[in-house]
Amino acid sequence: MTYCAVLLLLIVAYLFGSIPSAVWIGKHYFGVDIREHGSKNAGATNMLRVLGLRAALPVFVIDYMKGFVAVTLMGAMRLNPELSTAWVINLKIFAVAFAVVGHIFPIFAGFRGGKGVSTLIGAVTAIQPNLAFMCFAVWVLVFVFTHYVSLASIVAGCSFPIFVAIFSTTLYNRYGDFSWIFIIFSISVAAMLVWTHRANIGRLRRGEESKTYIWKKRK
Repeated sequence: MTYCAVLLLLIVAYLFGSIPSAVWIGKHYFGVDIREHGSKNAGATNMLRVLGLRAALPVFVIDYMKGFVAVTLMGAMRLNPELSTAWVINLKIFAVAFAVVGHIFPIFAGFRGGKGVSTLIGAVTAIQPNLAFMCFAVWVLVFVFTHYVSLASIVAGCSFPIFVAIFSTTLYNRYGDFSWIFIIFSISVAAMLVWTHRANIGRLRRGEESKTYIWKKRK
């Protein structure tokens, strides 16, 4: 029964992740396939650059909630007394992976999605809000000083394994549990963010990356 429940929740996580908010909102409300404009990425940042904050904000909220809900549903497995705290975290991580894969390769949009950053943020918030807050604080600091969304995302992602290592050590000291999967997951997240932003890294090195000014009036 437990295995069937986990499998079902993982499928649900993928389906949640596959909701192509940027594609649907772009086409329905603006008559634009966001994947054909700007960076061609179906995500909130590209929506902001191409269509403005009015289009980007609902996309971010929906993408964030996709990860948050998928992991929260998996959290129901903690009701199983046979599962330790570490293994509940492990199952949540599997849900994160499925939700993010769904966002990047959405079944509802021809398997052409975004980079999964917003969905990942929502999922990590559901696992451990403090970790998400610390990564977000890093993102804000980098963004405020550079105005590069891509650079902020990369730095925040690379700081994630450091914060997870601190959290995991605390978890071990308090409960005697240690999740190596969480450590591996955090390193994988950092690697994934670097890989999915490889084109941005190239533009940053050449000085061609676009800056984003949220608080400035758009022309």
